[in-house]
Amino acid sequence: MRRVVFNQKGGVGKSTLTCNLAAIGAHQGRRTLVVDLDVQGNATRYLLGTGADTPAPGSADFFEQQIKFSVHPLAATAFAQPTPFANLSLMRASSALDDLHAKLESRYKIYKLRDMLLELGEHYDDIWIDTPPALNFYTRSALIASEGCLIPFDCDDFSRRALYGLLETLEEIRTDHNSGLRVEGIVVNQFQPQAKLPRRVVDELVAEGLPVLQPYLSSTIKVRESHERALPMIHLDPTHKLTRDLVSLHAGLGAR
Repeated sequence: MRRVVFNQKGGVGKSTLTCNLAAIGAHQGRRTLVVDLDVQGNATRYLLGTGADTPAPGSADFFEQQIKFSVHPLAATAFAQPTPFANLSLMRASSALDDLHAKLESRYKIYKLRDMLLELGEHYDDIWIDTPPALNFYTRSALIASEGCLIPFDCDDFSRRALYGLLETLEEIRTDHNSGLRVEGIVVNQFQPQAKLPRRVVDELVAEGLPVLQPYLSSTIKVRESHERALPMIHLDPTHKLTRDLVSLHAGLGAR
């Protein structure tokens, strides 16, 4: 299964959601790959910690290979490296992604990621793609390469307004480039159940028939500790409420 976590708005928890759901699947024995396409490299830092400073082939190297002829190109598996966690591999991001962006757009390499991930499907049960907070070449490549899309949502009115345009974008990608793409659901993140506004906004989305997933993920300082220690929640604190909710969310995706 190839999934992309996508929202054009920054700060909604894309990298956190991607890494934690991937880590849960890997913890349960599924061969799992995270593909980091965000030049900020948050997913890379989250899963590798200080190991992110050690050079290794990653997503930028893969895309660079697409615009430079090589007699002996690297195999798709060369761009994925193991993480400290069993069954979990990473195609890391780097700042070189920014330099490559214009060249990739001008040469129309938009389907190359899909082709590579189809090849890697022989080696992984699940592939999770973390995207930048923009509808750029890398995000479009990820949407074209994926079967499912999760949309993190952070419960304010600006996010709600942006959500409708985002859904239109996904429908355009589905119609023009990837008929197999489906929105698996909207993940309510950093939810504060005692606050009236978040509850009202989410209830209105549900009333409109949008695919809002359960459970809603609560806001907790524990996530910051998880980032700082480069330990996804399933490894940092398996009994924490957020961890249990993430496990439940992961299980629900498998049942869909």
